Amino acid sequence: MSINNIRKFIKDSSTHIININRVLKNIKSNVIVDFICIEDKGIVISTNNVVSLLDLQEIEGYIKNFLSSNNVEKIMKSNHIFNDIILASKPRIIKVSPKSDMSIM
Repeated sequence: MSINNIRKFIKDSSTHIININRVLKNIKSNVIVDFICIEDKGIVISTNNVVSLLDLQEIEGYIKNFLSSNNVEKIMKSNHIFNDIILASKPRIIKVSPKSDMSIM
């Protein structure tokens, strides 16, 4: 996740906490997200309990959905470099390699 995406995610952290807790409640988890903060290489999500693999997958899925093609398109349109560009199709986000933490669009 790039630093700009991290900042955007943190900016709305209270909304994300509510949404992640709703996702966890829907799978009948006892875990509650307490707060979200920035660390050196990403974000830290603090919970009231140790998360299970299922909890972790749901939280990870929420974060990936936050960076969906619609959000990417909004971010692109807010950048002056892309003022006159019209997308021929929806952008796709692809991981650079299986072990990489970078994505390309």
